[in-house]
Amino acid sequence: MSKSSEIIASIAVGLAACVYLQGCSSANQAANNTNQLQGKLVLTGSSTIAPLATEIGKRFESQHPGVRIDVQSGGSSRGIADARQGVADIGMVSRALKPEEKDLKAFSIARDGVTVILHKDNPVVSLSDKQIVNIYIGKVTNWKQLGGKDVAITVVNKAEGRSTLELFTHYFKLKNTDIKAQVVIGDNEQGIKTVAGNLNAIGYVSIGSAENSVANKVAIKLLPVNGVAATTANVQNGTFPISRPLNLVTKTEPQGLTKEFLDFARSQQVNDIVKKQNFVVVSK
Repeated sequence: MSKSSEIIASIAVGLAACVYLQGCSSANQAANNTNQLQGKLVLTGSSTIAPLATEIGKRFESQHPGVRIDVQSGGSSRGIADARQGVADIGMVSRALKPEEKDLKAFSIARDGVTVILHKDNPVVSLSDKQIVNIYIGKVTNWKQLGGKDVAITVVNKAEGRSTLELFTHYFKLKNTDIKAQVVIGDNEQGIKTVAGNLNAIGYVSIGSAENSVANKVAIKLLPVNGVAATTANVQNGTFPISRPLNLVTKTEPQGLTKEFLDFARSQQVNDIVKKQNFVVVSK
C-alpha cells in the first residue's frame, strides 16, 4: 500500500471511530434518561414524622422531577397497618418496633422526645412524675393543688393508636383506661393548638413539634420531666427520659424507588431539614 493510501485508510478508520463513539454517547444519554427515577410513593402514619417526611419528600422531588411523594398522617398504628397491607409503600412510626412487628423493616431517620406542655401563662413551672400521674388519673383536678390558680385542670389526652400516647403511658406506668381526660386529640398540632387556646389545659406532645411552635410564638411552654429540661439537646445527649426513634418502615427489603428514597431520607443531604424541625440527627 502506498503512503497516500495508508493516510486515507487511517482517516477513514478515525472517522468511523468518531461516528461509533458519538453513537455510543447518544445511546448512553438515552439510557440515562430511561433510568431517571419515576413514580409515586405513598407514606402514611405518624403525625410527628409527617411534616419531616413532607420536607424530605419535597427535596427528593426537586432532584427527581419524575417522582411524587404523597405523605398522609393518621398515627403510627396506621403506618404499621398500611405498610403490612401494602396500602402504603412506607409506614411512618415514631417509636421502636414492638416484638410482634419485627416482620417489618425499620429505618431510623431521626430521634425525638415527648414532654408535657402547659399554656405559657400558667404559673406552674414544673410537675413531678407523681403529680402528672395524679392529674391524668383524676386525683388532682385543680391547679390550686399544685401552686397554680384556683381553676379546674383541663386534661388533654391522645387518641388510641398514637405512639406519643404509648410512650407517655409506658413512662408514667399508666393504663389509658385509667386516664380521665376532658379532651382527646389526634396529632401534635391539634394538641398544641388545644393547650395554646386554653390557659388551664395540660397535654403532652413531641418535643420537636413543641419547640418548633415556641419558636413561632405559639403560647405554650415545655415542662421538664424528672428534673430534665425538655430540649432537643437533651434528647441528643441521652439525658431526657422519654425519647424515641422516628422510623420509616417497609413490608419487605426496599428496592427501586423506595430504596432510593429511604437512602436519601437517611443521608446527610437532609440533616439540615431534621435540625430545622427540631429533631435530633441520628448517626447514619
